[in-house]
Order: sequence, then C-alpha cells, then structure tokens
Amino acid sequence: MSRKGDSIQKRYRAFKVGIIGLIAGLCNGLFGSGGGIIVVPAMIHLLGVEEHEAHATAIAVILPLSLVSIVVYFGNNYFDWDIVWRVCASGIIGASIGAWLLPRISVKILGKIFAIFMIAAGLRMIFR
Repeated sequence: MSRKGDSIQKRYRAFKVGIIGLIAGLCNGLFGSGGGIIVVPAMIHLLGVEEHEAHATAIAVILPLSLVSIVVYFGNNYFDWDIVWRVCASGIIGASIGAWLLPRISVKILGKIFAIFMIAAGLRMIFR
C-alpha cells in the first residue's frame, strides 16, 4: 500500500477512535458507564483490537471519563459519600481480582461472560 493509503487509513482509524471516545464519554456522563459497554465492543469490532487488550484498555479509559463526570456531579452535590467510600473499598478488592483474572480467562469465555453481563444489565434496565 502507498504512503498516501497508509495516511488515509491512519486518519480513518483516528476518526473512529475519536467517535468511540465521544460516545463513551457521553454514555459515561449520562449513565455512569461507557468504558465497557461502548469501548470494548467498539475496539474489538471497529478497530480490530484483541479482546483482552480491549478490556484492559477500557479500564484505562474509564478513569479520565469518570474524573470529568465526578467534577460535574460533585458540583451538583449528587453523591452519597457513605455509599461512595464503601463501594470504593470493596471495588478496589474486586478490581484487583478482576485484573488478576483477565489474562487467565480465554477470549471465548471472556466474551461470553461480558455478553451475559451486558444482556442482564439491559434486561434489568428494561424491566425495572
């Protein structure tokens, strides 16, 4: 492929990454999620990223998205601090276990677990 073709592909990929980030940020601000729900499938299917790498990268994406949302929500006094501290404490333990497990789970099993989680979350939102 020519240099011009490579340049166009790089710009197209950068455009897709930007759109994925925009949608993930919008979902994070509106729903409190977006890293996993948007970024993981988009990286796998639109960018061709390997599934383990997509899950790990989504975790890194969550931090800056969440920090921006925190600033806005904090300014509007939307936090229940008692819940925040308790969930953070147990969430740190869960995150450590999940990060340890990720490289030990096959792509096939990881995809099934992720799909089940997304379906269950969607059904819960529909029927609540």
